[in-house]
Amino acid sequence: MEFRRSTIYMGTTAILVLSLTGLMLHAKAKVRASAPLFARKTAVVRQLELTDLCLFTEATYTRHLSMTDLSTPFQDAPLSLEHFPSGGLVGPPPHLAQKP
Repeated sequence: MEFRRSTIYMGTTAILVLSLTGLMLHAKAKVRASAPLFARKTAVVRQLELTDLCLFTEATYTRHLSMTDLSTPFQDAPLSLEHFPSGGLVGPPPHLAQKP
C-alpha cells in the first residue's frame, strides 16, 4: 500500500501537533506542581535578603553584574585585553552605560 505525499504530510503534521500539545500540557502541570517549592525558595531569598544571581564564576565584574564599574575589566592595565570569556558575553549594567 502506497501513500500519497499529502497524506504523509498531513499525518506527520497531526502527530507533531499532538506532540506539541502534550508537551505544553506536561509543562503546565510541572509549573503547577512546582509552585509550592518556588514559594518556599522565594521566602528563603526574602528572609536571607539575597540580591543577585551569580551567572559566572570567573571574575568579580561578571559574578555580580550590578556591583561593577566600567573600569573593572581593565584593572590590570588600561589597554589590556579581556581574558575571561564571560566578559564578552555581558555588558555593563544600564545605569553605568549611560552618559552623564
